[in-house]
Amino acid sequence: MQTKRLGRSPIVVSKICMGTMTFGNQADEATSFRILDKAFDAGINFFDAAENYPVPPDEKWAGRTEEILGRWMKGKSRDAIIMATKVCGPSHGWIRGAQRSGMTALDRHNITRALEASLRRLNTDYIDLYQTHWPDHGARYEDALETLDDLVRAGKIRIIGCSNETTWGLMKSLATSERDGFARYETIQNNFSLNPPLRGRVGAGLPQGGDQPDPVLAARRRRAVWQVQWRQAAGGRAFQQLPQNGRPSGDDGAAVRQRQDPGLDRALRHDRRGGRDLRGHPGHGVEQAA
Repeated sequence: MQTKRLGRSPIVVSKICMGTMTFGNQADEATSFRILDKAFDAGINFFDAAENYPVPPDEKWAGRTEEILGRWMKGKSRDAIIMATKVCGPSHGWIRGAQRSGMTALDRHNITRALEASLRRLNTDYIDLYQTHWPDHGARYEDALETLDDLVRAGKIRIIGCSNETTWGLMKSLATSERDGFARYETIQNNFSLNPPLRGRVGAGLPQGGDQPDPVLAARRRRAVWQVQWRQAAGGRAFQQLPQNGRPSGDDGAAVRQRQDPGLDRALRHDRRGGRDLRGHPGHGVEQAA
């Protein structure tokens, strides 16, 4: 398994990160354990969760993913696992958080409560990578970053990162951390697909547009911020042989439609080159290339 350093931090992780957003809903605990064991045995040590998981967000199961991960980690050495999770962004953002009656925000009150709850569910006393799940561009970045910095200094978080952030937001946060001496975002987790027409279009209401990932990529490279990618294969759909209407059928189609951006169907109908292009990578299957 190839490895990669997270930004400028001392943390080195497997280049493949295991996402867990279906654990506790589409995948029950037994299935989740089998998936986690197989990933861990294959050399993956990097696992990503969120207080808002599983998806779609719902108060009746919010936090269940972290609970499953916490029970799974009991049988493992904590030092062998790099655990990442996320705090919900503002309730008026692109998605409504299922925690705290939906009244989520990136302030000291919410971040502190969210972290303590995640620590309990994950059955651990620290989080390796703690991320803001989506940004609040109307709030002071200093408030969230100062709180996160305090939690890093308290030993409850090792490093911090952001998710679903724009180029402006990333650079603003880095400048704020540098000016005030706060811990800085070492990672950015954004929607990214190898099929260019799908970049930035695969999540409903995401802050980046169809051409946005490239400037984000340039910014994070210049500032040594590691990109953790989500939905590289557009939920698997970018490389499927789909019907003319661009939608799968049966149970898989129902699962996808729960969290689908209508713009993805248009992008898939517009450009079907993704699967063929990726199959041209010597020695790599479609899944490996993605």
